Amino acid sequence: MKRKIELLAPGGDLESIKTAIFAGADAVYCGLNKFNARNRAVNISFDDLQGILRLAHHHDCEVFLTLNILIVDSEIPELIALLNKLVNTSIDGVIVQDLGVFYLLSKYFKSIKVHASTQFTTHNSGQIKFVEKLNANRVNLSRELNINEITELTAVAHKSNILTEVFVHGSYCISFSGICYMSSVHGGNSGNRGRCSQPCRDKYEPTATGKNYPLNLKDNSAYFDLKELYNAGVYSLKIEGRIKGIEYIYTIVNSWRKQLQNFNDHNSLLTDNSDLYKVFNRDFTNAFLKGNINKDMFIDNPRTHSTKHLSEINNYASNEEMLEGQKELFTEKDKVKEGILVGIENYNVDKLPLEITVSGECGSPLNVKIKTPETSFDVSSYSNLSDKGTELLNQKNILSRLNTINDTEYFIEKIDFNLGNKLYLPFKQLTEIKKKILFVLNGSKALIPFVELPKLQRTNKLEDKPVLSVLISSEKDIYLANDTTIDIYFELPNSFRSEEYIELFSRKMNLIPWFPSILIGEDYNEALELLNCLNSKYIITNNIGIAFEAHKMSIPWIAGPYLNITNSYSLKNLKENFNCKGAFISNEISKQQMSGIRKPDDFQLYYSIYHPIVLMTSRQCLFHQVGGCNKHILDNTCISKCEKYSTITNLKKEDFIINKTAGNYNTVYSPNNFLNTNIIKDMYNLFSGFMIDLRDIKTETKVTLDKTDLIQLFKEFLNGNTEAKEQIHESISLITNSQYKKGM
Repeated sequence: MKRKIELLAPGGDLESIKTAIFAGADAVYCGLNKFNARNRAVNISFDDLQGILRLAHHHDCEVFLTLNILIVDSEIPELIALLNKLVNTSIDGVIVQDLGVFYLLSKYFKSIKVHASTQFTTHNSGQIKFVEKLNANRVNLSRELNINEITELTAVAHKSNILTEVFVHGSYCISFSGICYMSSVHGGNSGNRGRCSQPCRDKYEPTATGKNYPLNLKDNSAYFDLKELYNAGVYSLKIEGRIKGIEYIYTIVNSWRKQLQNFNDHNSLLTDNSDLYKVFNRDFTNAFLKGNINKDMFIDNPRTHSTKHLSEINNYASNEEMLEGQKELFTEKDKVKEGILVGIENYNVDKLPLEITVSGECGSPLNVKIKTPETSFDVSSYSNLSDKGTELLNQKNILSRLNTINDTEYFIEKIDFNLGNKLYLPFKQLTEIKKKILFVLNGSKALIPFVELPKLQRTNKLEDKPVLSVLISSEKDIYLANDTTIDIYFELPNSFRSEEYIELFSRKMNLIPWFPSILIGEDYNEALELLNCLNSKYIITNNIGIAFEAHKMSIPWIAGPYLNITNSYSLKNLKENFNCKGAFISNEISKQQMSGIRKPDDFQLYYSIYHPIVLMTSRQCLFHQVGGCNKHILDNTCISKCEKYSTITNLKKEDFIINKTAGNYNTVYSPNNFLNTNIIKDMYNLFSGFMIDLRDIKTETKVTLDKTDLIQLFKEFLNGNTEAKEQIHESISLITNSQYKKGM
């Protein structure tokens, strides 16, 4: 008998969740109207969730709640209030991106199972070990991984008692998830807050190859790759689509359920995927999974491919035939929708009513009778009512104690009182009665006590002035390290051979290694080899896999800006669990959002005040679409050797820069660099240091000074020279600090 492999379906609103259950999903992931990464979906309320849990569990379907956005400090009280309610439900797990949320769950809400979100960008073994330390029991692997990489990471995960989950159907992001800032920078709608406006799907001015949608990928479908995923040890197959309609949810889930059933029963796969084309799709590709990253993954149309596919397979002889075929497709979809609505008509998620009778007289216990739609039971006080005492029993204080029952999947529909006059009972006994009632209603599980977080204390003002650091990526700039009053960070590429950098850092002991966000497969192993040979005083890392290994090797490390730290509990997590010595605060958050951050004692905070703005990083070649690459398929030399530059322009006449350097993935940059000198005055006492990024990345920003003079200006500015600030702005033009103003 084959092991079970889970089919995990999306649920945006109540109808789509019911539809996923009706179609045969083993689990559904859905979000509340806050704290989830699909704010464009209708989403559900907490009251809805209670009924959904009851309905889903009745149909042997699990429910996972998405809490997969970055959190700012002002939202922590509301989040804790939610977790205090959630911990006493039958929720099967929560999906998380934010390191602070991971910390709160692992420290205060240990009974809730935690899944690392796709926004966590899990692509190497160190990341899996990192989340293991935070009590995660599942990780969603990056969509860009191939089957061999998935197999290797799943083996590592199993050794850590962690399950792996893989996206098998739905939209592909062109960027690695979690490190895309395009929507955030251009429009203020952060993908890390569930508000992505999908500018990658927008129409652009025609490229040299005549493409209008140069960043638009086909949809992912691994429908014919089930056997390979099963053999890889993958536990869960995840379908994307929380903003899709119910006919989409039903068709895709039903098709995958049939594929799984056929594989389980006959060890073979269905060969007909025509139903997948009948609902929204942008055509399909499995090229990432196959490790065959190629030009055919793009489609120059973000709208549905359904009708075009219908025309392609039927080869209509006339326009009339084509229109008739399309009409039949729409009629079929309407029938599917009608069938769904009939099928879910009796799927009730309303709260269940309770009838309560409170009775008692002097000399007898207080008795509370609870009647549910299924059963009834009685709960009594352990001492008798009295006609004397200090706490008079009345309807008001009884109702105030029992009111929390309404936070469960039940609600008090009717309550009757049959009490004598002037009766007394210690109020703590009313509390005990409430606990007994909730114990029974909660399936004979004791309620987990309410958690109240200790108040975070603001640390003392910094004794030392903030220091300046500089990021470079070329050996020709190493001379800047001759200035011993600053730290020089040297950026490592996404792909490199360790021996060349072992020699560099041995020769230049004062260089600080800067590890990138993405390190996959052999590139991660080479990074570990380098880490083992370093003698640097500390490292900067934007990859938590490297962070985990640095901690294990007792190498001092600082969390880089692309780890996107946005709250105090992320800092506590890094300090307490991984002995981190400091962290960059995310450039996505505003002055106001930053003001609530409290850093741990003996912990340093940093901020990048000047840098080119990364919008996205992609494993795909973006030059296929702009006429800069004649290769059809990415080969072994593309990442290591290719160097290209181009721009694309949207219909608002905004330019975006596509840059590819040797050893790195394709990166899209904003035209204007980020410069935020205001933070020195606004947050002077918060930060231990500020960074300027002087890598040779071509944008539209103009700089009139050489790097040495520019560094000197920033040093003078940090030392309090107000004229230096004016000179900085005179020397650097075409800049922005909109993120600091708008935030996430």
